Amino acid sequence: MKLALPDLLIILAYLLATVVVGLVLKRQAERSKNDYLLGGNRMPWYMLGLSNASGMFDISGTMWLVTLLFVYGLKSAWIPWLWPVFNQIFLMIFLSMWLRRSKVTTGAEWINTRFGIGRGASWSHTIVVVFAILLGLGFLAYGFIGAGKFIEIFIPWETISPYIPFNVAPQFVPHFYGIILTSFAVFYALVGGMLSIVWADVLQYLLMFVSAIVIGIIAMQAVAENTLLVPDGWKTPFFGMNLDLDWSQIMVEVNDKIESDGFGLFGIFFMMMIFKGVLVSLAGPAPGYDMQKILSTRSPREAALMSGSVSFILMPIRYFMIAGFGVLALLFTDQLDLIVAGEVDFEQILPSAINEFVPVGFLGLLLAGLLAAFMSTFAGTLNATQAYIINDIYLKRIKPQASNQRIKWMNYVIGLIVVAISVVLGFFAQDVNDVLQWIVSGLFGSYVAANVLKWYWWRFNGNGFFWGMVFGLIPALSFRFIFEGVLDLYTFPLMLLLSVVGCLVGTYTAPPVEEETLKAFYRNVKPWGFWGPIKRKVMEEDADFVPNKDFKRDMFNVVIGVIWQTALVIFPIYLVLLETVPFLIVFGVAVVCTLILKRSWYDRLPA
Repeated sequence: MKLALPDLLIILAYLLATVVVGLVLKRQAERSKNDYLLGGNRMPWYMLGLSNASGMFDISGTMWLVTLLFVYGLKSAWIPWLWPVFNQIFLMIFLSMWLRRSKVTTGAEWINTRFGIGRGASWSHTIVVVFAILLGLGFLAYGFIGAGKFIEIFIPWETISPYIPFNVAPQFVPHFYGIILTSFAVFYALVGGMLSIVWADVLQYLLMFVSAIVIGIIAMQAVAENTLLVPDGWKTPFFGMNLDLDWSQIMVEVNDKIESDGFGLFGIFFMMMIFKGVLVSLAGPAPGYDMQKILSTRSPREAALMSGSVSFILMPIRYFMIAGFGVLALLFTDQLDLIVAGEVDFEQILPSAINEFVPVGFLGLLLAGLLAAFMSTFAGTLNATQAYIINDIYLKRIKPQASNQRIKWMNYVIGLIVVAISVVLGFFAQDVNDVLQWIVSGLFGSYVAANVLKWYWWRFNGNGFFWGMVFGLIPALSFRFIFEGVLDLYTFPLMLLLSVVGCLVGTYTAPPVEEETLKAFYRNVKPWGFWGPIKRKVMEEDADFVPNKDFKRDMFNVVIGVIWQTALVIFPIYLVLLETVPFLIVFGVAVVCTLILKRSWYDRLPA
């Protein structure tokens, strides 16, 4: 264990600060359900944007991205399109504004603004709540595993096992550590609600900002003094049909990693990511902490600015750190401890590199930041999952007239139950990547068809939404067992086809949504798409109504935004590698895209 006294004091100071934040904001959070779940819609967009970015700067994701950079080099910039990361651009350009105009508390509550009341709307509401809870549990289990594996390398089990009055099997040591860390996140999330989460996120981002700069500079100095041994093609983001990265002369285990990931046919993999990614992005945010941050903003304009700020706040700093750790690991691989149970575990690259290369003092700062990152993601996801259970199950179906005091205690109880279930699920997951692949390719894939159609097609109804989600969720939960060993992304087209069939059959076996509900939704949200009959009726009733004619401009801005976001990912990697010309080219692309978006997007946002 490398932790010195200054490092331990910094970590303890941070953990104490989270407790203080929760206690200070407890009274304000208890004012109402809206204050607890959405911060009272009083927080400025830049605070929520920083909080949202901070929540995405998590341990598990950072471990995964460092591993990707180590293995795939600049080509790793594309792999997070599995999420897809560019969904933030769709939110920034138009979808955040559409969502915020609904003035609801959760995505399930939004269903009633689109489908009205009745059996179909009720079923749709139920299936969204089920999906949100599954997604929340998946993300909580994902973060839980990553945090445990991260801590294990700094506090080896043999160091503390003599003081533990029970035995823990080696494969469950990360889970034990995860439970300990989870306890702190649960405390401030349950006590202070959204306000507590946002302020803790601000503190966490400041820690990560300083740590990222330090790690990036250490790596740049190491690159200047040492030769980086990587295969041909590692330093370029461009690729052909095959990945063509041969590690056999450097570290043969990496070739095995590429084969097990299933990314060898990179051209096909990339096309599948774009196909799925565009559809997922058009569907809007999944019912999680990202959606809750959008609903917490003060206005549709601030919702767009919040979503737009996330890429700018997150990508350069995060990838400066990721590139720093990835490069240090490549330069000094022989100094890293990557062997777990007799095999190379590439997810140990990040914690092992931290343990080896970060100086005393900064180690405590970085560990506090990364632990905070886990707690931020965990707390935000917990808050979102609570929102669905409390708002859309307890208050809607069990006790609609519950007092604020009763709601407060139910939040505590539900939060503890959700955490307990996610911990149990974490014990059944193999590793971080295993959970991640299931979330992004399985659950997100099941969400697509029904949630695309709800925005852009007037005839789509609650019955179609319900059956589309059911026909998506069943494959999402079963395909991993039916197509064992097949990358989840490659089963997406079949999942999509089944979900579309469910959407169409469900829609045409039930009447359309009531006309007044559709007209109210169209007037309020102003979507573009296939809304012709409703648009005509709204314009007949209101001669001053101006329909949304921004489809072409929105799509242009999306393309520019995706290029902008990708440049924000790539230029800090080239900076750490001291590749001056590529850095200047990519940085220039980011600047040009920024200027275009200023004129074509920012200047045209509603007041």
